[in-house]
Amino acid sequence: MPVFQLTDELLFPPVELASRSGLLAVGGDLSPDRLVLAYREGIFPWFSEDEPILWWSPDPRFVLFPEELRISRSMKKVLRRGTFRLTCDRAFHEVIEGCRQPRRGQRGTWITEEMVGAYRRLHDLGLAHSVETWFAGALVGGIYGVSLGSCFFAESMFTKVSNASKAALIHLVDFLRSRNFALIDCQVYTRHVQSLGARMIPRTLFLEIISEALHRPTLQGNWGEMAAFKGP
Repeated sequence: MPVFQLTDELLFPPVELASRSGLLAVGGDLSPDRLVLAYREGIFPWFSEDEPILWWSPDPRFVLFPEELRISRSMKKVLRRGTFRLTCDRAFHEVIEGCRQPRRGQRGTWITEEMVGAYRRLHDLGLAHSVETWFAGALVGGIYGVSLGSCFFAESMFTKVSNASKAALIHLVDFLRSRNFALIDCQVYTRHVQSLGARMIPRTLFLEIISEALHRPTLQGNWGEMAAFKGP
């Protein structure tokens, strides 16, 4: 299948035209309007520092339904002990910087300076959010993503100590479940998130779910100021 070259026009090709790998289009920009349109159509950006902007819509899609969250007995013990302190939208910039650090065995990062700036702008608009995990006063893990309607589009997470990113995701799910969110889009498979209950679904089903969920009002603003978010 051909990969489409985007222009200045705020438009994406139908996701059914994506390649077998999920690659749909190249080019365009990371303006708030284009990013919001992309998420609403089941598309996300993912590219490395030496590549143009690449847009993806894989099939199947990796998602986590809040009601399907699985917490192991060992993780429940960690949470009961109050090992970590959890906050929301307290350190968005630090979380995204933590996520962009290369993982073990990686030479670079897909979270480029351009990506950082783009998601900071979405955060300033009250559309991008972070959950932070703290231990002994230090930021040791977190997750960030974009919220539209009753969907949360997770972008990345990081951890510096064991279980820190899991704790952030669990508390994010608790918050979203209390607000009747439909799903968390995890984009592509990872064993780490699968262990918490995420699973693959056909892209057609994913698009049907988000189409309905995006009719709900977006929970915009600073989530840390909302009583429904409760850290230990």
